[in-house]
Amino acid sequence: MTSYLQKILFGGPGIGKSHKIDNILEKLNIDPDSSNCIKTVFHPEYSYGDFMGKLLPITKEGRVEYKYYPGHFLQALAKSYKNILIDQISPKPVSLVIDEINRGNSSAIFGTIFQLLDRDDNGWSCYRTTLSEVEYLTLLERIGIKHVASKSEYTIEDKVLKNSINDRHAFLEARENEMKVFNEKILSPININNMSIKIPPNMSILATMNTSDNSIFYMDSAFKRRWDWEFIKGERQNITIDNKYDWCLFIDNLNKFFIANSKSIRQIEDKQIGYWFIKPKNKNSITSEEISNKLLFFIWDSVFSRDKTSLQDLLKIKSDELITFSQFADQCSNFIEKIINYK
Repeated sequence: MTSYLQKILFGGPGIGKSHKIDNILEKLNIDPDSSNCIKTVFHPEYSYGDFMGKLLPITKEGRVEYKYYPGHFLQALAKSYKNILIDQISPKPVSLVIDEINRGNSSAIFGTIFQLLDRDDNGWSCYRTTLSEVEYLTLLERIGIKHVASKSEYTIEDKVLKNSINDRHAFLEARENEMKVFNEKILSPININNMSIKIPPNMSILATMNTSDNSIFYMDSAFKRRWDWEFIKGERQNITIDNKYDWCLFIDNLNKFFIANSKSIRQIEDKQIGYWFIKPKNKNSITSEEISNKLLFFIWDSVFSRDKTSLQDLLKIKSDELITFSQFADQCSNFIEKIINYK
């Protein structure tokens, strides 16, 4: 069965983590724009309900009704199961992609799903977690299994059933005894048992983490150890600044400047700048204006937020000439030249 990845890509801002995710998806043979790739972004208000699913009110003909909306994890899980039923030998791989995983409260968002992250050698989760009835029925529905509550019956879509049972005679027999097939041919391959689930081996979970945002929500060691981690340095670009200076040389020297003045910077590792911090509007050049508006503000507000002495020394100006960001922005050309020639 398809191998999986459970990995967090981490590094500073602008190093190309999202670009690296696309490369990994390509190697997994997953089209990032297909239904086999479910994407989400964690943020401070993102919850377990967003991740697994939640009931939301809707108004229909003047009446308020409630509908259960599956979350991103449940969508990815159902798609993985469905692909296994369609082809149990070589099921198509599925990936859940989480951008900015540390910008949400991961422990609260994953909830009981947390224990599913431990995987056996065969790729299935080591342990199970039990779903609520509404989660379970929604999962089955997205796989292609309808539940008729009034009759306590399950109706399996012909497309799913045909593809999960290759023999025509077996398919016809299954149509006459759906519950038997439901248990033996459907639940068994996808490892569902009494409304409890596992993550299947054709489901990968990929995430990105900006280390400069590391303090937004704390990740405990128990959560961290269930992932593979990869530090991303970023790929160089053949780009100039105003068609004059080499952009990558500028970034390399800027990071050297940060390291040399690390006593003035908190969490120096998190403040390293990537080559993709600014994505050029022009294919071959980044403008001084773009650097002034985006990069210089980051340096002013996040890197040297406490002490501007290092910037004053670099620019060779007096302290009263660098009190406001406006004054720093006026020094943009001087700053670029100083960093280009920094040793």
